[in-house]
Amino acid sequence: MPKFRAAALTDIGNVRQENEDRYLLDEPGRIFGVADGVGGLPAGAEAAQLAIDEIVGALCSLRDEEEADLVSIVRHASVMVTALGARLSPTTGIGTTLTFARIRGARLDIGHVGDSRCYGSRNGTFACLTNDHSVENEARLRRERAEVVYYHESNRNALTRCIGQPPPLAVDVIPRPLAAGDRYLFCTDGVTRLIPDPELGALTQGGDEPQAVVEAIVQLAIRRGGPDNTTAVALFIDSV
Repeated sequence: MPKFRAAALTDIGNVRQENEDRYLLDEPGRIFGVADGVGGLPAGAEAAQLAIDEIVGALCSLRDEEEADLVSIVRHASVMVTALGARLSPTTGIGTTLTFARIRGARLDIGHVGDSRCYGSRNGTFACLTNDHSVENEARLRRERAEVVYYHESNRNALTRCIGQPPPLAVDVIPRPLAAGDRYLFCTDGVTRLIPDPELGALTQGGDEPQAVVEAIVQLAIRRGGPDNTTAVALFIDSV
């Protein structure tokens, strides 16, 4: 069984009236991640919390080494958020991003919907392991396939997928073999819009303790204005 250390931190920031971010740090269940209530829709905090609760409940009901159908689990969580949205906001609904992972044996299984992110660090290389489900990023990916795509600049950050959408929901699942010395960072866009990837990599790789890493990342985002809620979860794999 892998040995690991983990820490999480969230901050409301300097502008928002409510923190609609939630983090997932369940060490006994070996589940980690973040959720970010969708801006522009009501009840973002409720959407994010319900998504986290559903994921934890589903994964913790499994035996230690039992395979998890992350697509079905995330889709069920989305259905539950949609149902809550029908009660809280029948006109617009509610929504949240969700990026999380479960350690299963010597593997990290990542589930992802939205524009929160999971980064991985191994042997000095730091890279984003997820793709943002945003208008701008999906247009970029389609252009790489030689498609002609246009979007309005004011809409560039709009989500193309989120928890709480009508089904069927497309869910990204990324399995990753673990290695001793791996470091993983889960964070919301309150971090990634203010701290470029090279800086995030230096912060993630530079700290000796997960708590020091998340504190440094969140505090830097706040110093740079903190216009949004800011949340980070750090996971260090000590041995596999």
